[in-house]
Amino acid sequence: MIFVYVLAGLFLTLAALWILIPALYGLPSVPTRHGRIRAALRLADLKAGEAFFDLGCGDGRTLVIAAREFGASATGIEIGPVQCLVSWMNAARNGVRSRVRVKRGNFYRADVRAADVVFVYATTRELSRLQEHLASQLRDGARVITVGSNFPDWEPAQIDRENLIFLYVMPVQTYR
Repeated sequence: MIFVYVLAGLFLTLAALWILIPALYGLPSVPTRHGRIRAALRLADLKAGEAFFDLGCGDGRTLVIAAREFGASATGIEIGPVQCLVSWMNAARNGVRSRVRVKRGNFYRADVRAADVVFVYATTRELSRLQEHLASQLRDGARVITVGSNFPDWEPAQIDRENLIFLYVMPVQTYR
């Protein structure tokens, strides 16, 4: 009987960590549908061998699709330790562990200078905090994909209105 209580306690602790740590940074863990991920990566024209970064990678589904279906070298930045573990396990289970890295950290401070494509699923509030960081780090021609929200000061190069996906190409044009 004690085993059941220990197991239940462990499950509740992991569930709390899954929810609470990202929430402390203002970003709840919300998974992106696989079809929407594929549409975003096609809009970004992600190619084999390119460096792909997912800021707030959650369970790693975007990393797996980028590595397995597009041949990218995928890096996830995630604040939640449970999400990092799940992302790593998801990559291993899908046979792309050698092309996927998961780093625990705050994506507002992450080093993304090597990125060809950056994927972000966040609210406009979080994107407004992130835009200066990305603008200072990303090289010309790097692409940024946002799902669900857009950068408030940047003009997108393309929009997939059906899936609410925004593509930005560095250097971005700003609204005047």
